[in-house]
Amino acid sequence: MSRTATYYADVRWEGEHWGHVTMGNGAGMRFSAPPDAHGHAGVLTPEDAFVAAASTCVMLMFIWSAERFKLKLLSYECRTEGTKVIELDRTEIFTRLRFRPVIRVAAGPEPKDAVEARVRRALAAAQKYSLVANSVKSQIVVEADIVVEDAA
Repeated sequence: MSRTATYYADVRWEGEHWGHVTMGNGAGMRFSAPPDAHGHAGVLTPEDAFVAAASTCVMLMFIWSAERFKLKLLSYECRTEGTKVIELDRTEIFTRLRFRPVIRVAAGPEPKDAVEARVRRALAAAQKYSLVANSVKSQIVVEADIVVEDAA
Protein backbone atom coordinates (compact mmCIF):
# COMPACT_ATOMS: atom_id res chain seq x y z
CA MET A 1 0.00 0.00 0.00
CA SER A 2 1.33 3.44 -0.93
CA ARG A 3 1.94 6.18 1.59
CA THR A 4 1.72 9.89 1.05
CA ALA A 5 3.54 12.85 2.53
CA THR A 6 2.64 16.48 2.06
CA TYR A 7 5.06 19.41 2.02
CA TYR A 8 4.24 23.09 2.11
CA ALA A 9 5.65 26.37 0.93
CA ASP A 10 3.93 29.63 1.76
CA VAL A 11 4.75 32.58 -0.49
CA ARG A 12 3.92 36.22 0.04
CA TRP A 13 4.34 39.13 -2.36
CA GLU A 14 6.33 41.99 -0.83
CA GLY A 15 5.93 44.58 -3.58
CA GLU A 16 7.61 45.15 -6.92
CA HIS A 17 9.34 41.90 -7.91
CA TRP A 18 9.97 40.71 -4.36
CA GLY A 19 8.50 37.80 -2.49
CA HIS A 20 9.11 35.81 0.66
CA VAL A 21 8.86 32.04 0.94
CA THR A 22 8.52 30.06 4.14
CA MET A 23 8.96 26.33 3.77
CA GLY A 24 7.00 23.83 5.82
CA ASN A 25 10.05 23.01 7.95
CA GLY A 26 10.35 26.67 8.99
CA ALA A 27 13.15 27.93 6.75
CA GLY A 28 12.32 31.18 5.02
CA MET A 29 13.90 33.68 2.66
CA ARG A 30 13.27 36.46 0.18
CA PHE A 31 13.12 35.65 -3.49
CA SER A 32 12.77 37.41 -6.81
CA ALA A 33 12.76 36.70 -10.50
CA PRO A 34 16.20 36.54 -12.11
CA PRO A 35 17.63 39.89 -13.25
CA ASP A 36 16.99 38.97 -16.92
CA ALA A 37 13.27 38.69 -16.04
CA HIS A 38 13.01 42.06 -14.27
CA GLY A 39 14.04 40.62 -10.91
CA HIS A 40 16.88 41.21 -8.48
CA ALA A 41 20.37 39.73 -8.19
CA GLY A 42 21.77 38.07 -5.10
CA VAL A 43 18.61 36.31 -3.91
CA LEU A 44 16.84 33.03 -4.47
CA THR A 45 14.96 32.72 -7.76
CA PRO A 46 12.49 29.99 -8.76
CA GLU A 47 15.04 28.82 -11.34
CA ASP A 48 17.78 28.59 -8.70
CA ALA A 49 15.40 26.78 -6.34
CA PHE A 50 14.50 24.24 -9.04
CA VAL A 51 18.14 23.40 -9.79
CA ALA A 52 19.05 23.41 -6.08
CA ALA A 53 16.14 21.11 -5.21
CA ALA A 54 17.33 18.51 -7.70
CA SER A 55 20.98 18.85 -6.68
CA THR A 56 20.38 18.67 -2.94
CA CYS A 57 18.03 15.69 -3.31
CA VAL A 58 20.52 13.74 -5.41
CA MET A 59 23.31 14.53 -2.91
CA LEU A 60 21.26 13.31 0.04
CA MET A 61 20.33 10.14 -1.84
CA PHE A 62 24.00 9.61 -2.71
CA ILE A 63 24.93 9.84 0.98
CA TRP A 64 22.20 7.28 1.72
CA SER A 65 23.47 5.03 -1.09
CA ALA A 66 27.12 5.41 -0.04
CA GLU A 67 26.22 4.16 3.43
CA ARG A 68 24.45 1.11 2.00
CA PHE A 69 27.31 0.38 -0.40
CA LYS A 70 29.74 0.62 2.55
CA LEU A 71 31.76 3.45 1.00
CA LYS A 72 34.03 5.62 3.11
CA LEU A 73 32.95 8.99 1.75
CA LEU A 74 35.57 11.70 2.19
CA SER A 75 33.82 14.52 0.31
CA TYR A 76 31.03 15.28 -2.12
CA GLU A 77 30.73 18.53 -4.05
CA CYS A 78 28.50 19.05 -7.05
CA ARG A 79 27.90 21.84 -9.50
CA THR A 80 24.52 21.37 -11.14
CA GLU A 81 23.60 23.27 -14.28
CA GLY A 82 20.03 23.71 -15.41
CA THR A 83 19.49 24.57 -19.08
CA LYS A 84 16.33 26.52 -19.83
CA VAL A 85 14.83 27.12 -23.27
CA ILE A 86 12.81 30.26 -23.92
CA GLU A 87 10.41 29.76 -26.82
CA LEU A 88 9.27 32.48 -29.23
CA ASP A 89 5.99 32.83 -27.35
CA ARG A 90 8.07 33.38 -24.17
CA THR A 91 7.11 30.06 -22.58
CA GLU A 92 10.06 28.51 -20.78
CA ILE A 93 11.08 24.99 -19.82
CA PHE A 94 14.15 23.41 -18.29
CA THR A 95 15.36 20.88 -20.85
CA ARG A 96 18.39 19.49 -19.02
CA LEU A 97 19.92 19.22 -15.61
CA ARG A 98 23.64 18.41 -15.69
CA PHE A 99 25.21 17.23 -12.45
CA ARG A 100 28.98 17.37 -12.10
CA PRO A 101 29.76 15.77 -8.75
CA VAL A 102 33.31 15.43 -7.49
CA ILE A 103 33.29 12.48 -5.13
CA ARG A 104 36.24 11.45 -2.99
CA VAL A 105 36.22 8.08 -1.22
CA ALA A 106 38.84 6.03 0.61
CA ALA A 107 39.90 2.79 -1.07
CA GLY A 108 40.52 0.78 2.07
CA PRO A 109 41.89 -2.71 1.38
CA GLU A 110 39.99 -3.08 -1.94
CA PRO A 111 41.38 -2.35 -5.41
CA LYS A 112 40.58 1.20 -6.52
CA ASP A 113 38.65 0.07 -9.60
CA ALA A 114 36.34 -2.08 -7.46
CA VAL A 115 35.64 0.87 -5.15
CA GLU A 116 35.03 3.18 -8.11
CA ALA A 117 32.52 0.68 -9.52
CA ARG A 118 30.66 0.70 -6.18
CA VAL A 119 30.68 4.52 -6.21
CA ARG A 120 29.15 4.49 -9.70
CA ARG A 121 26.45 2.04 -8.55
CA ALA A 122 25.74 4.25 -5.53
CA LEU A 123 25.48 7.29 -7.82
CA ALA A 124 23.05 5.44 -10.10
CA ALA A 125 20.97 4.47 -7.06
CA ALA A 126 20.99 8.09 -5.88
CA GLN A 127 19.58 9.21 -9.22
CA LYS A 128 17.05 6.37 -9.29
CA TYR A 129 15.72 7.12 -5.80
CA SER A 130 15.86 10.92 -5.90
CA LEU A 131 12.31 12.18 -5.49
CA VAL A 132 13.06 15.49 -7.19
CA ALA A 133 15.09 14.06 -10.08
CA ASN A 134 12.28 11.57 -10.71
CA SER A 135 9.71 14.37 -10.69
CA VAL A 136 11.12 16.51 -13.50
CA LYS A 137 10.70 16.18 -17.26
CA SER A 138 14.19 17.46 -18.06
CA GLN A 139 16.99 15.26 -19.30
CA ILE A 140 19.30 14.42 -16.40
CA VAL A 141 23.00 14.03 -17.14
CA VAL A 142 25.51 12.97 -14.48
CA GLU A 143 29.19 13.53 -15.24
CA ALA A 144 30.99 12.38 -12.11
CA ASP A 145 34.63 12.86 -11.21
CA ILE A 146 35.38 10.06 -8.75
CA VAL A 147 38.60 10.03 -6.77
CA VAL A 148 39.44 6.85 -4.87
CA GLU A 149 42.24 7.55 -2.43
CA ASP A 150 44.60 5.16 -0.70
CA ALA A 151 43.81 4.57 2.94
CA ALA A 152 45.65 6.93 5.22
